[in-house]
Amino acid sequence: MLRYVFRRLLTAIPTLFAIVTISFFLIRVAPGGPFNQERALNPIVKANIERQFGLDQPLWMQYLRYLNNLLHGDFGPSYTLPDFSVAELFKVGLPISVQIGASALILALVIGCILGVIAALKQNQAADYAVIAAATAGSTVPTFVIAPLYQLLFASTLALVPVASWGGGAFVNKIGPIVTLALPQIAIVARLMRGSMIESLRSHHIRTARALGLSDWSIIFKHALRGALLPIVSFSGPAAAALLTGSIIVETIFAIPGIGRYFVEAALNRDYTLVMGTVVVIAIFTIMFNLIVDILYAVIDPRVRYD
Repeated sequence: MLRYVFRRLLTAIPTLFAIVTISFFLIRVAPGGPFNQERALNPIVKANIERQFGLDQPLWMQYLRYLNNLLHGDFGPSYTLPDFSVAELFKVGLPISVQIGASALILALVIGCILGVIAALKQNQAADYAVIAAATAGSTVPTFVIAPLYQLLFASTLALVPVASWGGGAFVNKIGPIVTLALPQIAIVARLMRGSMIESLRSHHIRTARALGLSDWSIIFKHALRGALLPIVSFSGPAAAALLTGSIIVETIFAIPGIGRYFVEAALNRDYTLVMGTVVVIAIFTIMFNLIVDILYAVIDPRVRYD
């Protein structure tokens, strides 16, 4: 297992290198720049600012300098927020995004798995049809529709929660973003769990367990559920990376100061270093969570072995 983890970490290096390289040059293909404004700057002032940030150098030199800084853990300064470095912005925004994303992921996994198991045990019955209908609706409604509806109903109409803002991390301010992020994931997890649970209940070892006279509780939760969790584990890897690194839409709508919101503002303002830093963080999270998923596979399913 340790050899496998070591190999995966080694293969992550060229993967990160390719992501950084492609992202670095793609973002500079987009028209405009970090210092292009509606009211044009004085050419001399603009040239001095670009010289200060090294943007007057050839692109290949900028690329090599960025790689060197990245190897030393330096994401560079923010072009549009000159009082802060990218690392300082992440120090504030990343814990907020992780807090919201982790809560949404846990909520989605718990509720989605429960609904999926109920639907599988009540296959072709009213409970099954209700779960399928709710899951289908939940997976098709986008977050940019769920968020305004939540604000309209619970904030504007019922006045139970604030419309937006972080509010210093108050619980009522977290409910909207967490629920909005969790609802589509609950729908997906419920459908995955239902399908995998039905397949697991029809497998040969479950039939053998029934023939041996094991109780329904033991068959479902000790044997069938363990095999049914594998697709959920596969889904959780990329889902966790996406949720924990911030939702661009949700954080913007609810005015949450996470890195998802920073990414939107940086992309609109051509803040190269902030966009690149966000891409690198998301890539690292994705690689690490996929590795965790592979390890969990071996823990859950004893048939899986890594040499």
